[in-house]
Amino acid sequence: MKKFEILEHKADLKIRAFGRTKEELFLNMLFGMAENQKAEIKSKKKIRRKIKIKSLDFPALLVDFLSEALYLGQVNKEIYFNAKFAKFTEIGIEGELIGQKVKRFGEDIKAVTHHDLDIRQKKDRTWGATVLFDI
Repeated sequence: MKKFEILEHKADLKIRAFGRTKEELFLNMLFGMAENQKAEIKSKKKIRRKIKIKSLDFPALLVDFLSEALYLGQVNKEIYFNAKFAKFTEIGIEGELIGQKVKRFGEDIKAVTHHDLDIRQKKDRTWGATVLFDI
């Protein structure tokens, strides 16, 4: 199973991610977002940032998770390609983001949006999600 694909969009970045579980879906969307930031890595040393997110519902949780990773990455000049979840529910996540320090980002993602947000479980029990990023 592929992790993600880029969908055509006139002005912004649209990613469809896939996962066998909800957790894997979130990880693959995070990876897709990170890949598309085209970061110039400063150090191979792994960075870990604790996160705790509570949201209104499951779709909002995905947007909030990605928004937190984007915010922390911009503030700390880091990029997160992975995460470890200590707790994962329909409305909350506790864990840590795993990434690396960067010199610069090649693509600036301004925001994770709710526009055209779609998360669903397929007939084969796998998950898919589409997220639009404002660039």
